[in-house]
Amino acid sequence: MQDRTRLAAVDLGSNSFRLEIGRIEHGQFYRTEYLKETVRQGNGLDENRNLTLDAMQRGWDCLARFGERLAGFSDFEVRAVATQTLREARNRDAFLLPGMKLLGFPIDVISGKEEARLIYQGVAQALPRTAERRLVIDIGGRSTELILGKGLEPLEMESYRVGSIAWSMRYFADNQFSKRAFQIAEVAAKAVLDEALTLYAPDRWDVAYGSAGTVNAVADVLVAAGWPEGSVSREGLDWLLDKLLSAQSADRIRLAGMREDRKAIIGGGLSVLRALFDLLGIKQLNQASGGLRHGLLQDMLGEGQQHTDLKAHSVARLAAKFGADAAHGRRVGQVATQFLKQLTNGKTDERWLRKLNWAAQLHEIGGHISHSDFHKHGAYILDNTDALGFAITELHKLSMLVLGHRGKLRKLETDFEDEMFILQLLALRLAVVLCHARRDPELAGLQLNRNPVNPRDFKLSLPQAWAQKFPQSAHLLQEESIAWQKTPWSLGVVLK
Repeated sequence: MQDRTRLAAVDLGSNSFRLEIGRIEHGQFYRTEYLKETVRQGNGLDENRNLTLDAMQRGWDCLARFGERLAGFSDFEVRAVATQTLREARNRDAFLLPGMKLLGFPIDVISGKEEARLIYQGVAQALPRTAERRLVIDIGGRSTELILGKGLEPLEMESYRVGSIAWSMRYFADNQFSKRAFQIAEVAAKAVLDEALTLYAPDRWDVAYGSAGTVNAVADVLVAAGWPEGSVSREGLDWLLDKLLSAQSADRIRLAGMREDRKAIIGGGLSVLRALFDLLGIKQLNQASGGLRHGLLQDMLGEGQQHTDLKAHSVARLAAKFGADAAHGRRVGQVATQFLKQLTNGKTDERWLRKLNWAAQLHEIGGHISHSDFHKHGAYILDNTDALGFAITELHKLSMLVLGHRGKLRKLETDFEDEMFILQLLALRLAVVLCHARRDPELAGLQLNRNPVNPRDFKLSLPQAWAQKFPQSAHLLQEESIAWQKTPWSLGVVLK
């Protein structure tokens, strides 16, 4: 692990973008700077679930400012994630590609369950180490995460597509507050959250905590009005509802503690929070100081190995669930690793080697669905699964490696300019070819190199005796050479 003295976490939420920077001393993170901008991308999705240009521009402007602040940081010191709005957006790549250039760092779109895991991790690290069973709630702009956990361990995690921006746009679109509108909004929220009652029933937790967004906004108003600090009660929610109904519209709200940027979405947030109190029998919701970005920072701290183990566990679980041959996956991974090291002169980052080995372990997970098209089904599984520890964007990269490990290369909807992906893909495909007999191949004398003049030109050298001993493998390698001819890269297979 790289020696870190500072860290930064970027959270691209549906309502706000946040940047937290801090120093590390004796294994602890100490905040030195916190930036938050109300971007409200969550109300920028059109009827086709595409982000509007205005919504993208608001995000880009913020990321440019964050990027200026992060100038000089190394890639291992910064982690940026995006949540529900970019999970939903059909044109998210149109936003992310320029956004990553402006920020200067990759942006991972994470799944709802991964968001929930990180939220719990961020909340738990700020709470006392007790044996209490915890319910953690985070109402965001377009999603709500619910987590059951004990100590530092999350036990049940779910994400529901209901949030303060989405519900405000749908049920308070004209910014008008009425008793009828709140009733409809709460009933609609309960309809989405109803299945949560089974997982998060009152007898399964001892204390309920609320993180970030809506909970903090409501708590701030209640405290300013004289309610007890640090928690939200049902009576407090009833009082706030009366105040909103008296105001009749968001523009006429005059409440101490309510920020201007919260007025337009408080109706949706309050209706979702009241629905959760009713549905889960919550009497008191304690404010939690941690949240998503704190969970990110925990992953980046000395917990990095734990995070890697979580990913490895998710990969093993997926491979086992779909009946992939574990021994063959390891075999392919070992051979692929050897080739990738040859291509990079042994200077490959361990992160890329791990990802290559994960792709090897998962390359046959589609086999129980189809024998001939298992690579396509395997890619589909990875693009449509929740795997703890992984971002959606990471899973998509793995899916592209699984899809591309055999057959024609032009079927890949990927960037053939991504050099590391191409190196991983080539190493994986060669490994699959050489392990076709499902036994350890003989690799003595095989050498894979890049042309120093044209780095897109690869050459695999085979001893004459090896080709005569393994004619089927030699034939398959020649076929592999032909497959690369229809890409911007080339592979020559030569006998020496």
